[in-house]
Amino acid sequence: MPDSETLSHTKWDGKYHVVCIPKYRRKALSHAWRRHLGDVVRSLAAQQACRIEEGHVMADHVPLLRSLPPQYSVAQVVGFIKGKAAIHMARTFMGRRKHSTGHHCWARGYDVSTVGRDEATLRDDSRTQEAEDRRLDHLGLW
Repeated sequence: MPDSETLSHTKWDGKYHVVCIPKYRRKALSHAWRRHLGDVVRSLAAQQACRIEEGHVMADHVPLLRSLPPQYSVAQVVGFIKGKAAIHMARTFMGRRKHSTGHHCWARGYDVSTVGRDEATLRDDSRTQEAEDRRLDHLGLW
């Protein structure tokens, strides 16, 4: 894995493509909000020890390519970023001092897909590993 990262006992490459949309898919993210929201999302991701590999804030959706360490779930990180970003945007652009209920910025769900090694590579690795195991069995080393 050329792009993998390591922890003390783990080698991982967990990349996810996540798309979040505003409530009712409105084109609610104006140009001023978009520039500011990119910095906010990057700083919130850094708080959760994940990295934004690539992302663009569009008027009606936010597609992001994120790299997550294995100790965090995708739902946990997405919920944290969406919640904190909504609070920050309400305070900054709407003049609210407290987080008030009833004013939602994001739709409830999100779209996520894994990004990593393709299926053909995994099947090939499995076949070569089986062949290597059979070879070692015939040698009688283990």
